[in-house]
Amino acid sequence: MAAWQFTKGLHDIGNGCWGYILPDGSWGWSNAGLIEDSGETLLVDTLFDLKITAEMLAIMKDAVPAAAQIGTLINTHSNGDHTFGNELVTGARILTTSSVDADMEHVMPDTLVDMLGRWREWEGGDFMHQVFGAFDFRGITITHATETFEGSMGLQVGNKHVRLVDVGPAHTRSDILVHVPEDRVVYTGDILFAGAHPAIWSGPVANWIKACDLMLGWDVDVIVPGHGPIVGKDEVRAFKAYLNYVWDETRKRYEAGMDFLDCAFDIALGEFDDWGDAERMVPNVMTIYGELSGTRPVLPREQLWAQMGRYYKRRRARRADAQGCPGCTDPSHIH
Repeated sequence: MAAWQFTKGLHDIGNGCWGYILPDGSWGWSNAGLIEDSGETLLVDTLFDLKITAEMLAIMKDAVPAAAQIGTLINTHSNGDHTFGNELVTGARILTTSSVDADMEHVMPDTLVDMLGRWREWEGGDFMHQVFGAFDFRGITITHATETFEGSMGLQVGNKHVRLVDVGPAHTRSDILVHVPEDRVVYTGDILFAGAHPAIWSGPVANWIKACDLMLGWDVDVIVPGHGPIVGKDEVRAFKAYLNYVWDETRKRYEAGMDFLDCAFDIALGEFDDWGDAERMVPNVMTIYGELSGTRPVLPREQLWAQMGRYYKRRRARRADAQGCPGCTDPSHIH
């Protein structure tokens, strides 16, 4: 497999497949994909706001003239960083599962506008502003699917066969893999975060591990993740190891009677210490506690951001202390 550079823009995978990559791959900086054959096009996901989606569509049109009119848009899941730009893909068939379509309004753009507008007024607002402040959520209209499917579905893009497989619930209630078998390419949506902690909003974790096994069983060379650089199967194996590790470490603490927040802050990251977005351990442990107990802990949205902000700051301070910058929580300092 080629050594793909982690740079912004449209990457030509070959044979009519492209990956659109947004570094640094952290909160909101998601990837998309383009498939073209015989003048027909399929777009995998839109981006987090209208400006960056419009920029992506213009770059695709310049590189692939047929992309001036996208034929089909696939939304791999419901999160806004993969759906908020849908309204700009005019005239396209928008295809996803009924669960993805139903969940598109779970977090509305106006909610994010409100929370970010008050970011100085609530604990965690500074952290949310740090990770989402670059995006403009104003004026976004949620644009739903024109067609839904369940389970799996095959479709043609010109003469190219594409297979859609719903492997959720995992990251969300429904997560679609877009597999191009003849080109040995798969677009994963957020079933794969390359080099970063995922957000386990739904689970079960065992189902997500099963999705990793499915990809590892396919004849695939190139994997375009929902976040991070274009990768191969080694990164899927590492991601599966992460899921197993977090499950095992969380279960130990749950069985010892530890509170879920204490558990999230207590788990050592080990070989995953250099992965980004470690503060997602808070929702991840919360979801796993829900699996283990049958009742998921309730943490309102602003409180969840507050706890993730605490985790982020505590982690930076500890790493700074270890590297001779005691007490530092300045995000401009790289530790």
